Amino acid sequence: MPKVTKPANAKGDFLVDYEEKVFEDVKADPGQKALVTFHTVAFEGSIGFVNLLQATRLLRKGFETSVLLYGPGVTLGVQRGFPTLGDEAFPGHQNFNNQITKFMAEGGKVYACRFALQALYGHGEGALIEGIRPINPLDVLDIVLLHKKANAVILDTWTL
Repeated sequence: MPKVTKPANAKGDFLVDYEEKVFEDVKADPGQKALVTFHTVAFEGSIGFVNLLQATRLLRKGFETSVLLYGPGVTLGVQRGFPTLGDEAFPGHQNFNNQITKFMAEGGKVYACRFALQALYGHGEGALIEGIRPINPLDVLDIVLLHKKANAVILDTWTL
């Protein structure tokens, strides 16, 4: 039977070449836009958080970036906490709130569908993280169409 002679991995070891970048670092052209849509439930998988990070990265690359929360995606934009709003009940509990707040602080825009907020999830506009703009459900399609007309980069986030 073969014997393993390689030492066990240790903290600080590199397991991959994290410095090699295969593609050029693309930056936005002046006025170029991006839209990241979310039809996903908070905490039901990693895609919601990963694409919030992507939205922030697009913003930092110079894209005029907007986030659209619709359907179950509005759950990413509500205030949360336990035992009181803002409290972190467990590590990572506030990751959506913190990332959305950071995104908006850096100039990103976030929109949330009023229909999904009230009719589907029973929240009022006061439940949203400060700075998120509530929109009419008819605006959900129009924001996508406006970004398509502008030849924007569009990332659609779906898990349901």
